[in-house]
Amino acid sequence: MRILIDADGCPVVDIAIAAAKAHGIECLILCDTSHHFSREGARTVTVSKGADSVDFALVNMVQKGDIVVTQDYGLAAMCLARSAAVISQDGLIYDHTNIDGLLMQRHTAKKIRMSGGRLRGSPKRTEVQNKRFEEALTRLIKP
Repeated sequence: MRILIDADGCPVVDIAIAAAKAHGIECLILCDTSHHFSREGARTVTVSKGADSVDFALVNMVQKGDIVVTQDYGLAAMCLARSAAVISQDGLIYDHTNIDGLLMQRHTAKKIRMSGGRLRGSPKRTEVQNKRFEEALTRLIKP
């Protein structure tokens, strides 16, 4: 078991690294060349900048039983297909019962944006969200 983090724009990198360290699990941070991550307790994998380059690198690295941290529903679906556990930065555990609905929401939101509509942005991150993520990640590590 490893923890792989889709790190571009991920606010829970340090929490995931701390959990990996506490449980003796390898942690990998994946980012592209437009971001630089270097954290003690994790190995950084930097890939070429490009549309979805981090996503494809992560999918190619993920193995059955790994835990992936991402907000990207498409990436989550690909990792689920590779028998990985997948969790969002808010502690939502993606699975085969919720991923189709989430992908449909993403598709609908994209259609709204493409037609000129606007959607509300995310509110400021709270400590409650961090705690929820940490608790859910711990449940995945210790089922």
